[in-house]
Amino acid sequence: MNHLVSYTDSAPKELQQQSKASLKGDDGKKLIPARKPHAVLVASRPDSGGREGSVISLLANHFLVQFDPSQKIYHYNVEITPHPSKDVARAIKQKLVNNNSAVLSGATPAYDGRKNLYSPVEFQNDKLEFYISLPIPTSKLNSPYGEMPDLKEKHEQLKLFRINVKLVSKINGKELSNYLSNEGDDWIPLPQDYLHALDVVLRESPTEKCIPVGRSFYSSSMGRSKDIGGGAVGLRGFFQSLRPTQQGLALNVDFSVTAFHESIGVIAYLQKRVEFLRDLSQRKTAQLTGEERKEVEKALKSIRVFVCHRETVQRYRVYGLTEEVTENLWFADRDGKNLRLVNYFKDQYNYDIQFRKLPCLQISRSKPCYLPMELCVICEGQKFLGKLSDDQTARILKMGCQRPAERKTIVEGVMRGTVGPTSGDQEKEFKLQVSREMTKLTGRILHPPKLKLGDGGHVRNLTPSRHDRQWNLLDGHVFEGTTIERWALISFGGTPEQKSNVPRFINQLCQRCEQLGIFLNKNTVISPQFESIQILNNVTLLESKLKRIQRTASNNLQLLICIMERKHKGYADLKRIAETSVGVMSQCCLYPNLNKLSSQFLANLVLKINAKVGGCTVALYNSLPSQLPRLFHIDEPVIFMGADVTHPHPLDDVSPSVAAVVGSMNWPTANKYISRIRSQTHRQEIIQDLGAMVGELLDDFYQEVEKLPNRIIFFRDGVSETQFYKVLEEELQSIRFACSRFPGYKPTITFAVVQKRHHTRLFPFETDQSSTQNNFLYENIPPGTVVDSVITHPKEFDFYLCSHWGVKGTSRPTHYHVLWDENQFTSDELQKLVYNLCYTFVRCTKPISLVPPAYYAHLAAYRGRLYLERSESLGLFRSTSTLSRAAPPKTAALPKLSENIKKLMFYC
Repeated sequence: MNHLVSYTDSAPKELQQQSKASLKGDDGKKLIPARKPHAVLVASRPDSGGREGSVISLLANHFLVQFDPSQKIYHYNVEITPHPSKDVARAIKQKLVNNNSAVLSGATPAYDGRKNLYSPVEFQNDKLEFYISLPIPTSKLNSPYGEMPDLKEKHEQLKLFRINVKLVSKINGKELSNYLSNEGDDWIPLPQDYLHALDVVLRESPTEKCIPVGRSFYSSSMGRSKDIGGGAVGLRGFFQSLRPTQQGLALNVDFSVTAFHESIGVIAYLQKRVEFLRDLSQRKTAQLTGEERKEVEKALKSIRVFVCHRETVQRYRVYGLTEEVTENLWFADRDGKNLRLVNYFKDQYNYDIQFRKLPCLQISRSKPCYLPMELCVICEGQKFLGKLSDDQTARILKMGCQRPAERKTIVEGVMRGTVGPTSGDQEKEFKLQVSREMTKLTGRILHPPKLKLGDGGHVRNLTPSRHDRQWNLLDGHVFEGTTIERWALISFGGTPEQKSNVPRFINQLCQRCEQLGIFLNKNTVISPQFESIQILNNVTLLESKLKRIQRTASNNLQLLICIMERKHKGYADLKRIAETSVGVMSQCCLYPNLNKLSSQFLANLVLKINAKVGGCTVALYNSLPSQLPRLFHIDEPVIFMGADVTHPHPLDDVSPSVAAVVGSMNWPTANKYISRIRSQTHRQEIIQDLGAMVGELLDDFYQEVEKLPNRIIFFRDGVSETQFYKVLEEELQSIRFACSRFPGYKPTITFAVVQKRHHTRLFPFETDQSSTQNNFLYENIPPGTVVDSVITHPKEFDFYLCSHWGVKGTSRPTHYHVLWDENQFTSDELQKLVYNLCYTFVRCTKPISLVPPAYYAHLAAYRGRLYLERSESLGLFRSTSTLSRAAPPKTAALPKLSENIKKLMFYC
C-alpha cells in the first residue's frame, strides 16, 4: 500500500507520467489526486509492525509534545534593513519586544533569527514598522579610504535599523493533529508549516542561552570546554529536533559534542595549529614560503577575530593574508597621505610590531584593509572549520562516549535544566505540554541466524549464542578459504629490531591461515623487500618498486603485504598505484602490531586477506529462500545493492564528491560484493551516474549467475530526511533506466534509506527488579533489538534496528526507512532479512551495525576519496576549469581500476 507525497513541479517527465498513471488504487479505481499535479508514491507501513522475537522494555530519548490543535499561531515576515547578522537580528528582536509590548499585544513571539516570527496572539496591526538603534560600529571600515580600520575609535556609535513586520498567515494545528492521528487521508503530505512553527518556538530559549550550531546547542553550563589540541577545544551540548511519530509529536533530544576554535591570540593559535610554526617566537626574522603562506591562510580563512590594542566590540572576519609582509605594508590615511603600517602603530598606540616578517590579516573582501596578526584574538564560540586530525577526532569521540546510564542522565538533565527547550516561557505562551520523561516502549529481540562455517571441506553450523553475538573461529575454518600461491612482502621504515620480526610474522601468518582453512605459500615469490619510509613520499619511485615486484611474479601476483613503520599519507598513493596501475591486491599493517602478534590481530588480518582475494568468512546456514519462502526462490535470483556518496570536508569548496554502488554477485549466498566508484559534482547528493553503475553491476551479475536478478533490494546510505523524495524520484528512475537496457527486463525494486546519523537512542528499561543481576551485560541494548512502533513514522514503513553489540558508549540503532517497495515485504520479513545479512560481513566474526551492502558502499566511496585527495594534492589529474566559485569546477575522473582487481572486494 503506497500513499502520496507531493513534490515540486520540476519532476522528470517520465516520472510525472508514471505518477499520474499510478494514481489508481489496487482495484483500478482512480484515487483522488494530490494537491499538486504530480506526486511520487512512498511506501506506507504494510502491517501493524513485526511480531517475531522476544519482548524487551525500552526507553527512547523522545519527549512527547502535546499541542492544542485549536491554538492559532500567527506567522509574521520580518525585514530588517540594513541586513544584520543572526546575533544582531536576535538583539534587535529582543529590544523590539521589550519596548513595544502594547503594539505586540503583550506577546513574546519566537524568532528564527532570519525572516520568521511566530506569535500566539495577533499583533495590533497586520503591518508594523519600527526603528531600533543598537550600539554597533557604524561601518566595517570607518576610514573614508577604507585602507585601515580607524583604530582610534573608543566608543561604538549607535546604528539605526528599520524593521518591517508583516502578517503572512494564521495557522492552526488541526491538519497536523489529523495527520498524526491517522484520521486524514493517507496521501495528505505532512503539514510542515505548523510543525516548523513549533520547532522554532521550542528552539527560542536554547538559542538565547547557548551557542547554536546546526540543530544543536552548546553551553559551558553543561561542563567545561576541553582542550583537544591543535587550537581546538571540545564543548558539550545537546541536539534537539521535533519529529512526527506514531505517539504524536515528539522532541528528540540527545547529548552532543563538537569542536570549536580556541579563543586565544592568533599567533598562539597558529603555533598550536600549524606544525612548522611551533617555534614561531624563535623565527621572527624568517618569511613564510609560498606553501607555508597557503597553509596559514587556509587555517585562518573565515575565522572571526577581535583586536586587543583598543576597546571595541567590533568583530572582523578573516578573508585572507596580505601578499606583502607587515613591514612592507603602506596605506592611505583620511587625507590621502601614505603611511607605513608599522610607523602608524608606533605613533598611535606606542606599539612596536614584533612579527614584521609575517603577513597581516586581510579583513575585507574588496578593499585592502589590514590587521597585524599579533594584535588579533580569535572570537569565542566558533565551530572548528576544516578537518580534525586523528588525535583531535579521538579526543572528541572520547568526550562524546558516554555509557547508556550516563547519557540518559545528561539528556534528562537537559529537559529539566536551565538552558534546554523547556527553560523559557514558550511552553506556556503557545499552550504546549512537553513531557520531561523519556518515552517508554517495547521492542523485540530478533533471534540470531544459524551460520555456516567450513571444516576441512565439510560444512559445520554455529548459532552465535553469546550475549554480544560474537563467534570465534578457534576450532573452525572460514566458509570459503582461498589458495594464495604467489605473494610478496614489502616493508617501509621500521627499526632493525622490528624488521628482524618479519620472518616470524610470515611464519605465524601462514600458520594462522592454515588453521582457518586458507592456504598461504610459506615462500614469497621474491625475498621480503625493505625500503625506507621516505619512498612513500615519492610516487614515481613507489610505482616503479611495485611494478618491479609484479614483473618478478610474472605479472600474476595475488597479494602484496605492506608493513609500515607508522600511519603515513603515502598509504593512499600505495592503494591507488596498486589497484589502478599495477593491478595487485594489497594488505597493509603496522610494525607496532607485529611486536605482539596476537592471535586476534592475525585472524583479523587473515579474514581481510581472504575476502580480498575472493574467499568469504561465513554464510547463512539456512539460505535466504528457506528463511523467506514467500518472497525468495532458489531459481529466481536476487541482487542486494548498496549506495553511498561521500563529500569533501566543510572547508573544501572545490573537490568532487565520490559516489559508490556495490552489488552482491552470488545467489543465494549473497555475501560477495563488487563495486563501481565515480567522482561527481561537488556536494551533489543524488548519484549522477547511477544508471550506468547499476547497469554494469547487472552485467556482472549476469556473467556470474547466468540470469538477471528477479528482485533488486537497494539500500541507500547517507540521505537526510529533507532529501528522501528527491533521491527516490531521481534514483529510482535511474535504476529503472539501467534495467530497461535489457529487453523486457522489469525486476521488482525495493528502495530503502539507511541512516546512522540520527539522534534516537534506546535504553534498557528494567520493569522487573529481579532481572537486574544481568544488568552489567545488558547496559546497552542487545544485538537484534528492533523497534517499529511508538517512535517511528506515523504512516511510512520504517524501523530502528540495533544489530550490533555496543562495546563503548551508547549503541546507536540504525534507522531503515523504506521509500519504495514493489516486493511487498512484511515488517517481519524485511527486519529478519536485514538482521541476518548483518552477520555476513567479511571482516569480522560478529554482526555489524548496518546492513553490509550499505557498509561496503561506504568503504568503496572512501577508497575513491583516497584516490582523489592524493591525486589532487599531487596534481596528477587537474580539471581544466579555473577555480572560480561561479560554477562548480569540472569533476576530475577517478583513475580506472585494473581489470583483475575490479571483480574482487579490494575496498574491504
